Amino acid sequence: MPGVIAAFSQLDAAVDAITAAKKEKLGDMTVYSPTPRHELEHAVDAGPSPVRRFTLIGGLLGATFGYWIAIWTSDYWPLVVGGKPVASWVPYTIFGFEVMVLFGALATVLGLLINSRVPRLTMTVGYDPRFSHGDYGVWVECPPDRVAAAESLFREHGAVEVRNAR
Repeated sequence: MPGVIAAFSQLDAAVDAITAAKKEKLGDMTVYSPTPRHELEHAVDAGPSPVRRFTLIGGLLGATFGYWIAIWTSDYWPLVVGGKPVASWVPYTIFGFEVMVLFGALATVLGLLINSRVPRLTMTVGYDPRFSHGDYGVWVECPPDRVAAAESLFREHGAVEVRNAR
C-alpha cells in the first residue's frame, strides 16, 4: 500500500506531526528515531506489549510440565520411604518453579522475536539512513486518496522533506 514518509530535524515537530496524524486517522504509522525518546512513545501511544501474553502462557505451561515430569518420574520409578506418598506436590514445587521460569523466559524471547518481526525478510518501506544519524522519520501507510492530506499535514508541522513512497 502506498504511503508518505516525512523527515523531521526537530523532535517536537515530529511529535506534533504524529499527534495530528493520529487525530486525522491517516493510517498505520511507523516512527523512526536515532535514539529511544519517551516523547515519541507517548505520541505513538501503542499500548501494552503483547509479549506479556507469551510470558504468561510459557510460565503456565512450564509450571504444568515441571510438576507433571516430576510426578511422572516418581510414579514410573517409585521410591517408597516410610510410607509417604510417592507423588506429593510439596517436594516438586522447586522443580515446577524452575521449569516455569525457563519456559517463561524462552516464550518471552520467542514473543519478542515474533512481534518485532525478526528476521525481517523484506526491505523496510520508508526507512532512510539519516534516521539513524539524527533526524526523525514518520511513515504513514495510507490509501491513495489520503496521500495529499498526509503530505500537507507533515509540511505544515515542519517536515524537512516529505515524499510519496511505495
